[in-house]
Amino acid sequence: MTLNERFHQWLRTEPFNNRERPTLREAQCVVIADEFAIEFVEWFADNTLRVDLDGYKTFGDADETEPHTIKQLLEIYKIEKGL
Repeated sequence: MTLNERFHQWLRTEPFNNRERPTLREAQCVVIADEFAIEFVEWFADNTLRVDLDGYKTFGDADETEPHTIKQLLEIYKIEKGL
């Protein structure tokens, strides 16, 4: 499912790919999602290293035995950023 379709469900409007232009509200949702994704990837690149095919470790927890999944890293990122 695309971001447009997901926001369409949430906002209960018709998908804007059927219209010439998105509403301001839809467009702002996509901008916010894009910015969040970019910020997470930048944080990920600066703070993690791959340990094996199953996961990653942050530089702060290199001594822990279990690597993190991407989903766990997203939760760590949100906590660190207060989101």
